[in-house]
Amino acid sequence: MKKKYGLLLAMIVALFMLVVPMSTQHAQAATDDSLEKIQKKGVLVMGTSPDYPPYEFQATVNGKSTVVGMDVKIGKKVAKDLGVKLKIKSMSFDSLLVALQTGKVDMIISGMNPTPARRKNVDFTHTYYQGGYDIVINKTDTAKYKNKDSFSGGTLGAQTGTTQYNAAKKQTKNTSVKGMTSQSDLILALQSHKLDGVAMEKPSAEAYVSNNKQLAMIPSDFNMSSSATSSAIAFRKGSTSLVNKVNVTVDQIKKDKLVKKDYLPAAGKYLKTNTVNTSMGHYWKAFLTGIEYTLIITVCSVFFGFIIGIILALARMAKGGVLKTALRWLATAYVEFIRGTPMMVQVMFVYFGLGLFVNLPALTSGIIAISLNSGAYVAEYIRGGINSVDDGQTEAARSLGMSNGKTMRYVVLPQALKNIWPSLGNEFITLIKDSSIVSIIGVTELIYQSNIVRSDTYRGVAPIVVIMVLYFILTFTASRILNYFERKMQHD
Repeated sequence: MKKKYGLLLAMIVALFMLVVPMSTQHAQAATDDSLEKIQKKGVLVMGTSPDYPPYEFQATVNGKSTVVGMDVKIGKKVAKDLGVKLKIKSMSFDSLLVALQTGKVDMIISGMNPTPARRKNVDFTHTYYQGGYDIVINKTDTAKYKNKDSFSGGTLGAQTGTTQYNAAKKQTKNTSVKGMTSQSDLILALQSHKLDGVAMEKPSAEAYVSNNKQLAMIPSDFNMSSSATSSAIAFRKGSTSLVNKVNVTVDQIKKDKLVKKDYLPAAGKYLKTNTVNTSMGHYWKAFLTGIEYTLIITVCSVFFGFIIGIILALARMAKGGVLKTALRWLATAYVEFIRGTPMMVQVMFVYFGLGLFVNLPALTSGIIAISLNSGAYVAEYIRGGINSVDDGQTEAARSLGMSNGKTMRYVVLPQALKNIWPSLGNEFITLIKDSSIVSIIGVTELIYQSNIVRSDTYRGVAPIVVIMVLYFILTFTASRILNYFERKMQHD
């Protein structure tokens, strides 16, 4: 099925678990009030990754982009039986288990299979769906490929870390197995003949084939356990009362065969609606939303990053007593640490790490993480700009009776800003592009929206072309504006 823990996420989870006091964990185990908490809160937050039709995907409903699919119908049924409202929180599949363990979501319904490895970290309900695996190929290759054994000497693709990826690695011979993080990327690679086949779940394979006449599907013949081909709902470890209550709903869904009779057919209708008009113009609202969030993140991060940068730069240049020395060392350590770690890890740490103590929204977490990252780089630009100002300027200001603070504020910093303006402009342009990283925690910026459009329309290249053009327009426009102000500064 979908992806298991990535190594990076596993390390972060392990770090978080060390932060949580052991006494709290024992207390939770002793008193299970998980059901009572949800009913008292009145809202059940469902985490999902809406890029996996027909389980969960985006569709335009009454002019609004909405998460739909088989799993969403199940989530609504669970919430209704609990007597609460359902709230859907979208994010990448890799982030879901961490989000569950850090309290960002109350449950996961996202085509997740209850493998033994996952059961060590979360509690699962009874399975609500039993599926299987097929291999999607180009229709022109139907005579060449019959099952997994036909790919000897070829290349078979699958989502990295999934059960089908592991099965392909173990159960094929003389076959190169290539993993990618997204099914839409895999289909794109298949159609561009970089892959010979893509192993995926049967319902997803059927969805792609039924909506793309250039594709076909063949049986995989993988030897898989029942846990690797079934889907269940995940809850935090120790949520026994909540799991038991939801099991009643799951059992009822299976007894009434609601998945096959109602939920899958309903998802199929949305899939057909999505492919009626797959033009990029039809999704202009999605791209506009992506631009909006990209600009919000960039502008806020530049503003707060500049303030943080000034503080860090001044702290790094502090000279004198013990306190100033300590500030200088702390600022230096911060800058070196931030510059020495990937921004993706920082975004995840702020969102999930602080989530243990403060439930910050994804957008706020993204702005905080990018601002902190930008501040470290801006600090070095500002420090270099201050050092570039001639010492005579400081001496002249001091001779006129200006204090150190006023000298820095009115004489040194304005000249430093003029010198480093091109570097600051470059940082602004970079942040426009780097804002795409926050898509991993579910912020609906341009990259996130393009992935949704790709999964909705089954078109791989067109959405990529659109966001390339949009990013170019944003960066080119910003460059022209920054160059205008640069010329004004030079003229002054």
